[in-house]
Amino acid sequence: MSPVLQETTASTGRTYDPDQYRPGRAITDWEPENELFWQSTGKRVAARNLWIAVPALLVGFVVWQVWSVTATNLADVGFAFSTSQLFWLTAIPGLTGGTGRLFYTFLGPKVGQRTWTALSTIVLVVPLLWLGIAVQDTSTSFSTMAIIAALCGIGGANFSSSLANIGFFFPKSQKGNATGINGGLGNLGVSVVQLLTPILITASALAIGSGLQKENGDTVYLQNAAFLWIPVVVILAAAAWFGQNNLKTASSSFARQKVIFRRKHTWLMTWLYVGTFGSFIGFAAALPMLIKTEFPGYSVATYAWMGPALGALMRWAGGWIADRLGGARVTVLSFAGMAVSIIGVINFLGSGNFTGFFFSFLAAFAFSGIGNGSTFTQIPVIFRNQHLKGLTEGTEEYAKALKQTEMEAGAVTGFTAAIAAYGFFAIPALFANFAVTSAMWGFVGFYASCLAVTWWYYARKGAESPS
Repeated sequence: MSPVLQETTASTGRTYDPDQYRPGRAITDWEPENELFWQSTGKRVAARNLWIAVPALLVGFVVWQVWSVTATNLADVGFAFSTSQLFWLTAIPGLTGGTGRLFYTFLGPKVGQRTWTALSTIVLVVPLLWLGIAVQDTSTSFSTMAIIAALCGIGGANFSSSLANIGFFFPKSQKGNATGINGGLGNLGVSVVQLLTPILITASALAIGSGLQKENGDTVYLQNAAFLWIPVVVILAAAAWFGQNNLKTASSSFARQKVIFRRKHTWLMTWLYVGTFGSFIGFAAALPMLIKTEFPGYSVATYAWMGPALGALMRWAGGWIADRLGGARVTVLSFAGMAVSIIGVINFLGSGNFTGFFFSFLAAFAFSGIGNGSTFTQIPVIFRNQHLKGLTEGTEEYAKALKQTEMEAGAVTGFTAAIAAYGFFAIPALFANFAVTSAMWGFVGFYASCLAVTWWYYARKGAESPS
């Protein structure tokens, strides 16, 4: 046992087994709020688990969002799908991703970070392999493509289990930054797939199988966008299995976690996160097709990846700022900025002014990313306020309430992420069935309602639960 861990043992009166903190082990003693424990052991172990979780989550987003770019190329190489069908192929992964998150939210903490990350990553080989085969044959039916798109959606489900698990590793003062790093860099998978796919599908040297010709005579290898991620998935699943830890103190059955459905703030924070992350992921899925249909003279490959990249990075910033200024204040700023940005998008739609349209969308992505970080900072604060109010730190009652707080905050984090993921489905589906401008005005109204909820319950003087 290290000298510092011995000092921690002496100060707490508990005995810690140092072997449990090694990679691949199950941890039964975890006290991140204990400064001695955190500095001697917890910080290092938490960082290792976080930095394995980040790339695994990123590749999950790659699989989830691969259709946002694949759909824009299908008609060019001879697939006889309508514009509406292409929007639906973009939207379907959002439906299965959101539904998968509902299960992953509660299964992830029960099974453990190490086990669940490894399993939920390796299964992504299945949709990638099938997609790579299907896109080489232009006679592949729409129904088959829809099934593959649905399977790709399970990549997005990883987010809820990853965020619910990783938060348990960090002390209260660092949860916002940790979830911001995990969520923000994981979200970069959206821009990674949109940036790399146009490059990968033209690389004949990397191709496995035959290519398809576009109308201009160029040959593309759409299968590359799927096949080349398979070895990455295998490596990251192995890294999780051999390098992460299952945190037994975070393990909880669904019977215990379901109490969150009786908490008012579960539903309020879900409403707010639908506004931030639902917008981010929905706009990321729809933007490539919007550019292709509304501004056909501009390259999807050149511009589509920039918004999701900015939003992902601003998520990290949003969590960091919220840790210092308070999550509710930052969330208010986020919704105000999103509303103004989308009004800008509406103004430039149909005008032919791509520059104004694009920069307004970039602003919307930036403010949604800030809100993604700040809302996740609010959740643990809100539930600590609810459960620890009036209790004395150091007492048995306080320790019991703190454990309940951690469990509920983790479950609420995953659940809000699950519901918000339906934005991936809803926004492209709205664009497939309604006028884009009409849908955009609906978003502005929704952001106004989110701003009102944030101010009334969390940000104003005398708010029910300042956060």
